[in-house]
Amino acid sequence: MSGTFVGMPAFPEAAREAVGNKTLRGNLRHATHTIRAKRAKAVTEVSDWAELREAGKQIKDHTLRHLDRYLVRLEESVVAAGGTVHWAADADEANEIVTQLVRMTGESEVVKVKSMATQEIGLNEALEAAGIRAYETDLAELIVQLGKDRPSHILVPAIHRNRGEIRDIFEREMSEWGRPAPEGLTDTPAELAEAARLHLREKFLRAKVGISGANFMVADTGTLVVVESEGNGRMCLTLPETLISVVGIEKIVPTWQDLEVFLQTLPRSSTAERMNPYTSTWTGTTDEDGPRNFHLVLLDNGRTDTLADEVGRQALRCIRCSACLNVCPVYERAGGHAYGSVYPGPIGAILSPQLRGTQSEIDASLPYASSLCGACYEVCPVAIDIPEVLVHLRERVADQGGAGHRLEKAAIKAAGWVLDRPAALAAGERLASRTRGLHPNRLPGPGARQWTESRDLPKMPAEPFRDWWRKNRR
Repeated sequence: MSGTFVGMPAFPEAAREAVGNKTLRGNLRHATHTIRAKRAKAVTEVSDWAELREAGKQIKDHTLRHLDRYLVRLEESVVAAGGTVHWAADADEANEIVTQLVRMTGESEVVKVKSMATQEIGLNEALEAAGIRAYETDLAELIVQLGKDRPSHILVPAIHRNRGEIRDIFEREMSEWGRPAPEGLTDTPAELAEAARLHLREKFLRAKVGISGANFMVADTGTLVVVESEGNGRMCLTLPETLISVVGIEKIVPTWQDLEVFLQTLPRSSTAERMNPYTSTWTGTTDEDGPRNFHLVLLDNGRTDTLADEVGRQALRCIRCSACLNVCPVYERAGGHAYGSVYPGPIGAILSPQLRGTQSEIDASLPYASSLCGACYEVCPVAIDIPEVLVHLRERVADQGGAGHRLEKAAIKAAGWVLDRPAALAAGERLASRTRGLHPNRLPGPGARQWTESRDLPKMPAEPFRDWWRKNRR
């Protein structure tokens, strides 16, 4: 996986800084509470929601069990429809493929939409290094790009920004990327949207190359699907002469009938809508309709390794609805940047360490970025048991060692020795009681300090229980 976000501090340190930002906390609280309240209402309108959820889970599990077969079927369908399929094992290979495809067109700029996979691999940076400028066209992604920022939410990448901040970014940065913001721009949503529309329209009409991701790929027909709310995706997918779609291999479904399930659950879980305003599908190329050249880049980048893990593979069911972020008490306070990945929140805490491994400090800390309250599992439309995977990954991190884990193992071993020897235990209890006035409220050492930063050590009683029993219960 790309190292774009690796190198950040571990989650506890990054979260501590974010929690101290009152503006950020206010933006997050308002946005997440609003979205989840609307989602809850939208879900109650569907009488068979539990059945749809189970159907989505089973379709995804079946597809993942037979992923090799369905990927071959998808490739055959895309080629038969006039497209070209490329296979990318990792971020570097995917970036090289896309860069070469753009260079072959002779163009030096591209428009992009629905591109979390391209953010995962750091495609914009790779294109920039090759002299190619990429323009994000999703409104929230545009805000992030103009603000020289990073996405902090799966559905609303600029959720950490309020309207005033967005207006300031537009006024300050739009002129460097194209059409400047209108004079006297206010922070009303309609004016901000109009400023973005005017800024992007000239790019859509000029661009010869479009780059997209996809929400789903249908193996039987080679069809790709993007759902969105703004219409920018429709422009990006239809106007350029060349379309390059970079999609993770797990985004596949076998048939259109399977797709029907997710077109019900995804919009309600993400935007709380009965259906997305724009659902775009494309199958290969068609004369005089849409792009003349279509390339599909199928991205692995750690997904095959994740698939090999019987517990962790359920993370690949994810349809990127972001419902788990909006109910997570940790995400609400820490925000998305603290996760050090394009995939924040509960799903990011289990997906990023599997795609990137748990060797870096940030990835080793992510499985602990949760209270294990289970709210994420309850709202997941494909029933990913995120708490189960978090505990599974914590075990993996502990097994690879580290100062804190070595100290914990030593403490458990010492406790086992004492508990096996009643006389030693009794002596230790008496010593602890007699020295109770010297006990600190916080434990020393990095690992122990994390435990007692938010809680006091329990006060030691004046005498051990066994001594009290001997006096009072003879």
